[in-house]
Amino acid sequence: MTDIAPELQHALIEHLSGCVTERRLARMHDVLAQRTGWLTVVLEDIFQPHNASAVLRSCECFGVQGVHIVEDRNDYTVSRDVALGASQWLDLDRWRTAEGRTIDACCDDLERRGYRLVAATPRPDAVRLEDFDVTAGPVAVMFGTELNGLTAPALARATEAVNVPMYGFTESFNISVSAALILRELSSRLRASDVA
Repeated sequence: MTDIAPELQHALIEHLSGCVTERRLARMHDVLAQRTGWLTVVLEDIFQPHNASAVLRSCECFGVQGVHIVEDRNDYTVSRDVALGASQWLDLDRWRTAEGRTIDACCDDLERRGYRLVAATPRPDAVRLEDFDVTAGPVAVMFGTELNGLTAPALARATEAVNVPMYGFTESFNISVSAALILRELSSRLRASDVA
């Protein structure tokens, strides 16, 4: 809809608003008021569609509007049983390496738009989630594959890194759990700040 002139967008929205109940329209306005572009997510070459779909669902639930899906070796298909329609409410940007849209191209685009590139990683030198400053500038949190995490090119592009503290023997959470924990924490702090 961004390709449509603003005055035509407004007229279209006004016209279509008459097709839904007042209650539904109020709900739409409430949800849209909670959306944020301050946080965005990058999923790099996730090979299990149910994990990526669970991340999409978490993004939608926490009001994160944009998701960037980088497809190198693995093509992504929404797992409808997991996403439960969440993807239809998100702005999904597909970056297919075969089309020249690589992790570097994705990072270039995000940096051009003012995002800080933040690697989600279990590395001990990463900033602990509770110490990460979400208000210092827009944040693109990058998540890598289930087995190996982010690739070397993605890690090289990250200007910051964040980890979810672990207190057991296991190195890290599943990607969908990590994403949910990180998005919950960052979106809550963002909404409590002057930035939101």
